[in-house]
Amino acid sequence: MYSIGYDIGSSSIKAALVATSSGKSLDVVSEPKVEMGMIALENGWAEQHPDDWWQHVCNATKALLQKHNLDPKDITGIGISYQMHGLVIVDDNGIPLRNSIIWCDSRAVEIGQEAFDELGNDKCASQLLNSPSNFTASKLKWVKDHEPEVYQKIYKFMLPGDYIAYKLSGEIYSTISGLSEGIFWDFKNNDLAYLLLEHYGIDKKMVPDLADTFSVQGKVSKEGAAMSGLAQGTPILYRAGDQPNNALSLNVFNPGEVAATGGTSGVVYAITENLSVKESSRVNNFAHVNYTVSNPRIGKLLCINGSGIQYRWLMNNLDVSDYSEMNDLAASVPIGSDGVLIHPFGNGAERMLDNKTLGTQMSNINLNNHSKAHLCRAALEGIAFSFVYGMEIMESDGIRPTVIRAGNDNLFRSDIFSKTIATLIGQEIEIYDTTGAIGAARACELHKGDFKTFGKNIMENDYLMKFEPLSNRSEYKSAYNTWKQQLKLLINNL
Repeated sequence: MYSIGYDIGSSSIKAALVATSSGKSLDVVSEPKVEMGMIALENGWAEQHPDDWWQHVCNATKALLQKHNLDPKDITGIGISYQMHGLVIVDDNGIPLRNSIIWCDSRAVEIGQEAFDELGNDKCASQLLNSPSNFTASKLKWVKDHEPEVYQKIYKFMLPGDYIAYKLSGEIYSTISGLSEGIFWDFKNNDLAYLLLEHYGIDKKMVPDLADTFSVQGKVSKEGAAMSGLAQGTPILYRAGDQPNNALSLNVFNPGEVAATGGTSGVVYAITENLSVKESSRVNNFAHVNYTVSNPRIGKLLCINGSGIQYRWLMNNLDVSDYSEMNDLAASVPIGSDGVLIHPFGNGAERMLDNKTLGTQMSNINLNNHSKAHLCRAALEGIAFSFVYGMEIMESDGIRPTVIRAGNDNLFRSDIFSKTIATLIGQEIEIYDTTGAIGAARACELHKGDFKTFGKNIMENDYLMKFEPLSNRSEYKSAYNTWKQQLKLLINNL
């Protein structure tokens, strides 16, 4: 028997087929074959139509079933991971009233900041664990203010994964973890965030009913089966936003455990049981997938916009063939890159830098002595130093990492990158070959509560290697301190 996991991204929809008993990944397909586009009617806007996601889910599902010659009844469960913070609004017939305003749309920034100031920073921190910022609730308020005729027709709002579950089952639900990522959850009162709903004038009737993260959240309907190719009655057993799901995919559930990714942007996602926050303006705090009122598990999320995009930009603009060549060049240069510094903040405003737009900064380049090898090493070190800087912010918020697990992406495949981080934070980094769609498929079994077997399957199927701290920490520390001092100067000069 098999489970299917979906990863509803903004670039593509991935569907994974996993053997239910062993957790072994059998296949992952992606739809569409070219990257999905975004609709940007104005600068800073980003929209996609929810039914485009649904169509790609159906295509991917049929491709998996056909490729492996499966009877749809062999699929015992469905798990869903999705792009966080998106807004889907539907009428009382379940039809979307407009395009989804997705995660990277910035139109609601000012709305969220005004709410943060008017409600009070301390109140937001103690009850919401975040600023309302540019999250889903603020996007819904934007619709209320700017498209009142659309707002009046809203029956329910949903997150992207909720909409896919709805299309499969005909039932509208969300989760506490999902509502928290939209800033709709009050952690102090363990209830809907009425203070924000009332402040924004949002009717609580628009909020979906709640389902447990690991539970039967609905079953594929006759209509859902006809469109997707799945069997009617197949249960939906899990859903979560992409970063909590990435942590789940790496078996990160408990305080001190940290999940890291080094894709286009970098993410550090650390688990704590502490509801107090000191860095709510720089670090986001969401209910993790295993959060309960009696056993709180909070995922602290720190994003580094200028991560893999910096290294890719450098590859595209140097005379090199691939990342492997860049890594070899970087390895020919000593720690500290002979003084060359790169601060990789060229992908927009950085939340961990108090939303400052620093831009990528390259400094101390000597045209007689330095080469592209120095740029390669300085780029890897600069991105690694950014992760360490972010970890220091999280440590000031009470995080003490006991294990760090990362996916097998381009950055974490680099010895220089991974060993620099491991050495500076004094903690080994475990590398796993997995994806969000695979994690979502495996999570279908967690409604049974067997987290031990879940973790065992990840170790047996996905574990690749680990990077341990090196003994010459003082050399790395010196290079990092130089980088950090320069960062402070750059920030102060803005």
